[in-house]
Amino acid sequence: MNLGGPTPDDEGIRIVHAALDAGINIVDTANVYHDGASETLLGKALADRRDRIVLATKVHGRMGPGPNDAGNSRLHILRACEASLRRLGTDYIDLYQVHRPSPEIPVEETLEALTDLVRAGKVRYIGCSTHPAWMVMEALATSERRGLARYVSEQPPYNLLDRRIENELIPLAQRYGLALLPWAPLAQGVLAGRYPAGTALPDDSRAARQPGSIYAERVTARGIEAGARFSALAEAMGRTPGQLALLWCKDQPGVTAPIVGPRTLAQLESLLPVLEMSLAAEERAACDTINGPGGVLVNFHNTAPWMKTPVA
Repeated sequence: MNLGGPTPDDEGIRIVHAALDAGINIVDTANVYHDGASETLLGKALADRRDRIVLATKVHGRMGPGPNDAGNSRLHILRACEASLRRLGTDYIDLYQVHRPSPEIPVEETLEALTDLVRAGKVRYIGCSTHPAWMVMEALATSERRGLARYVSEQPPYNLLDRRIENELIPLAQRYGLALLPWAPLAQGVLAGRYPAGTALPDDSRAARQPGSIYAERVTARGIEAGARFSALAEAMGRTPGQLALLWCKDQPGVTAPIVGPRTLAQLESLLPVLEMSLAAEERAACDTINGPGGVLVNFHNTAPWMKTPVA
């Protein structure tokens, strides 16, 4: 999400290449990230490495002023896919994800459009992002009943500060073989020591750059206090807070691969050692003392109107 935006283009390309060289083999973006600039830069970064990765992008968000320039209708999905293919400089997308639900659009219409893209060879697999468990189940059942392409993944917000997906989504994913690709595993830096208690927001943070935004809403006093406790815990374990936050998410039951969005090459390099780490049972139990299973301290579902659980 930083590519094509706050991260300079040359450093963004270096980040992608360093990730691939370290063994990372899935790269996730979305058409709405910086109005398509993220896809465009990613296409440049992958120009000679396309066959080395699973390339994932998303559709749903507004890409123009018209009534058919957003949502999960057939018209928008087909148009958006063609535009993403052009920006990415590729003739197929490995994983095409529905970025958010469109409750006003029948799920059959969305799945039929995605199925046509799969049959045309423009998309290999389909998934969804930040959907409630019941909508995921509805889509799986519809695909089975109608013989349509089936979601293989869901991409939810998930970190130690917001564990609500453990209540329904994770058990569903485990039962039906659905991959989980969590976003915000570092809790937007709150768990990585990015926001020390009693200090001003860092000037280069998204919360500071966009006051009043969804990003600023996630930096709360309660979260910062939990982040301070978490940082002390990480230090006692001999890890950086960012490493422990990512490791916790990576090794949670049901998780396939957490998604990280480094803004700098140094941030990526600090997290790469997690690829070879495992979370011990006693470390998991210590993390649970900060926020227990299924609990929530900070609302990372604040872009999901369907989530009604209040957060103090």
